[in-house]
Amino acid sequence: MASFDDDYTVRTFTPALDDGVPDAATAGWLGATRIGFHENSSADNIRESAIGAIDDGRAFTGVYNRHPLPGTLDETWPVATYTGYTKTVNVGGGRLVDTYLISDVTVRPTHRRRGMLRHLMTERLAAAAAAGHALAALTASESTIYRRFGFGPATRKRTVVLHRETPFALLSQPTGRVELAPASAIAAVGPRVFARFHETTPGSVDRQGQYANLYNGLDYGTGKPDEHARAAIHVPAAGGEPDGYVVYSVKEEAGKSVLTIADLVAADSAAFLALWDFLGSVDLVDLVRWRKAPVEGPLLHALASSRSLETESEHDHVWLRILDAPAALSARPYPIDGTLTLKVHDKLGHADGTFRLEASDGAGHAVRVGESEPADLELDAATLATLYLGGVAVTVLAEAGLVVEHTAGALGLATRLFAADRPVHGMTDF
Repeated sequence: MASFDDDYTVRTFTPALDDGVPDAATAGWLGATRIGFHENSSADNIRESAIGAIDDGRAFTGVYNRHPLPGTLDETWPVATYTGYTKTVNVGGGRLVDTYLISDVTVRPTHRRRGMLRHLMTERLAAAAAAGHALAALTASESTIYRRFGFGPATRKRTVVLHRETPFALLSQPTGRVELAPASAIAAVGPRVFARFHETTPGSVDRQGQYANLYNGLDYGTGKPDEHARAAIHVPAAGGEPDGYVVYSVKEEAGKSVLTIADLVAADSAAFLALWDFLGSVDLVDLVRWRKAPVEGPLLHALASSRSLETESEHDHVWLRILDAPAALSARPYPIDGTLTLKVHDKLGHADGTFRLEASDGAGHAVRVGESEPADLELDAATLATLYLGGVAVTVLAEAGLVVEHTAGALGLATRLFAADRPVHGMTDF
C-alpha cells in the first residue's frame, strides 16, 4: 500500500491577492472549505474571505492529492484544509492571552479515514506549542471530534426567543438613550464597544477581520450591502461615546414576524438592558431571537414576564486546548489563595505531567514537579481545558467522572480557585 507521502503532499502558505483577486492557491483552498461547510462559493464570497484571512494574518495548510483523477478537482484544490492565526482570549480579570485559533478544518468525504485530520491537528498544534502559545482554541461543527486531540468545551451559548404575546416590560427602568442608526454607522463604534466587552468578559475571543462587514452593514460572507440590516446604539445617561449597539433584521418566518439579532454587544449591564428595552418595543414583531446569548445572564431576571423568554437550544461554543500547562495556569487570576497539585494526562504530550499551582493575592504561579509528587486531583488535558475559564464547577466535572480526587477537600478548593469573576460568555464565531 502506498504511504501518505506517496499519495499526498502537505503545504502551508500565506493567502494572497493578485490584482485584488485571490491567487490560485488561495482560491482553491477557500473553495475547498466552502465545499466542506456547504457554503456560498461565489467569487465575491471567496474574495471577501481572502481579504479577511489576510487581515487576520492566517496561515493556510492544505493536503493535496498528488494524483487527482482526470475530470475531478485538480491539484490546486486541497482534499483537506486547516488554518491557524493568533487572537486574544479573556481568561478572567481582564487578562487577555494570545491564543492560537484554529478554523476551517475540513476533509473531503472521498478522502476520509486516511489520517489527514490527525496529521493536520498534531503537526500544527506542535508548531503552535513550539512558537510559545500556551492555549489553542476552536469552535466545532460536531461535539465528538476534538476531545481526542485534548480540546475541551470551555464556553457555551444559547439561542433564546422572546415571545411578544404579552406586553414587554423590565423590572427596572433602563438608563441612557437608544437611537436608531444606519447599519453602516456601527463601523464607527462597534470595534470600540466590543473591545470594552472583550476586556471585561471571561471567555470572550477577539474578533477576526471579517467582522468589519457586519460593522459596515454588509453581509458577513459576501461583503455586499445587507438590505435587511437595521441598527441602534446606546449612549449612557451621562453622555459620551456609545457603549452598546445592536444589529438586527425583521423577516417573516412561518407566518410570524421575527426580529433576529445579528450582533448585540454592550459594555455594561445598563447598555445591555436598555438595548433589550428597545428590542422589546419594536412594533409588528412576534418573536425576538438571539443566537449568542450567555448561559448565565441578566435578561431572564430583568423581565417582568420571565416566562416570555424561552431557551430554544444550548450547545458548546469555544473549545480550548492547553499547550503549556504552567504558562496557562499562571496566566489567569484566582479569587482565593491556595495550593493545588494536578496530575494531567495528555496523549499528545503538551500538557502531560504533574503541576503545582500556588495562588496568592489574585495571581497564580504554576510549575512542573516530579511524577512522584502526590497529586491532589487527576484529570486529562481536555478536562483541564474545560475547567480552565471557570465556566463549569470542578465538582460537577468530578461527578461526571472526569476528575479524580486524591486529597480530601481538593475538589472544593479547585472549584473555588477556578471560579470565574464574571459569567463566562463569548460571542465570536471563528
